[in-house]
Amino acid sequence: MDKNITIRDVARAAGVSPGTASRALNNSPLVAEATRQAVLEAARRLNYQPNIMARRLSLGKTLTIAILAPFFTRPAFVARLRGIVQALQDTSYDLLIHNIDNPESRAQVFEQMLRTRRVDGAIIISLPMDATTRETIVQSETPIVLIDIPTSQDLPVSQVVVDDVQGGRQATEHLIALGHRRIAFLGDKADPHFAFTSSKHRYQGYQQALQNAGIPLETRYYRECDIARQAARLATLDLLQESPRPTAIFAASDTQAMGVLEAAREMHLRVPQDLSVIGYDDLDVSEHIQLSTVHQQLVTSGVLGARLLLRHLDDPTTACTREQLHTHVVARSTTAPPGQIS
Repeated sequence: MDKNITIRDVARAAGVSPGTASRALNNSPLVAEATRQAVLEAARRLNYQPNIMARRLSLGKTLTIAILAPFFTRPAFVARLRGIVQALQDTSYDLLIHNIDNPESRAQVFEQMLRTRRVDGAIIISLPMDATTRETIVQSETPIVLIDIPTSQDLPVSQVVVDDVQGGRQATEHLIALGHRRIAFLGDKADPHFAFTSSKHRYQGYQQALQNAGIPLETRYYRECDIARQAARLATLDLLQESPRPTAIFAASDTQAMGVLEAAREMHLRVPQDLSVIGYDDLDVSEHIQLSTVHQQLVTSGVLGARLLLRHLDDPTTACTREQLHTHVVARSTTAPPGQIS
């Protein structure tokens, strides 16, 4: 049985000292590039597997980043996580993912992760804060980055934010420009645990666009439901009973927009001839089904959030920054000028 290969074996094979080999494997700028390549080649040839625990002890770090977010099964959160993984894949950091599904778990995880230094840094995604968690963030010595938490923009941490009001306005303006006047909005049902704001802000943008165009706001063209296709389908079936029925529906997420499309098929309405539909998020599936939608930079937000955190981990004196991501409409085949319907 082969013996365990150590850093000394790698150093001997590369013709350098163990200290130089260690610095080369840790990408130290003090090591010449030619020496680094010689050490890396020796490590590959010997199939050297570093002792992760020993490395963490020597660096005085956990080499772990916590990801805190609600509802990791939702496509938008998954897309942001893809961006984080993409940005961290060439680093030594492991991810510790926490799915926060109620205020009690939020308080517990924040206490464990941010006060006890169990991780080197944390990225918090789309998670509304109460007074206690806000105070924990302010007092924490752990570097933290927030992604998509517009109600916490006053906190002294780096953030990546999206203007959902702008996105809601753009979606509605797209429908108005096509000639629609009876435009319905399908938003999120209030969560019993957290005060999420994305749907509310998109509805504000919807209202602004109608007002700017001189179109009266009609509450009968408003429905809300859970972020699920079946729930959106049922809400849309009810919405389409209004007389006169809307000629277009703006859904607060692509998932809900897919439920709207199912309801339209069930009622034998042609999309977009009889009913235009626009979603929000621009998920991968939206291109496949040719859904018109609002593109928000989900993957990019994850990449930027991770890069901001890496800056703070490399240099704790780095000033906090705020990255604003913009939205735009992606017009596909589910929106068109309104047909002549009663």
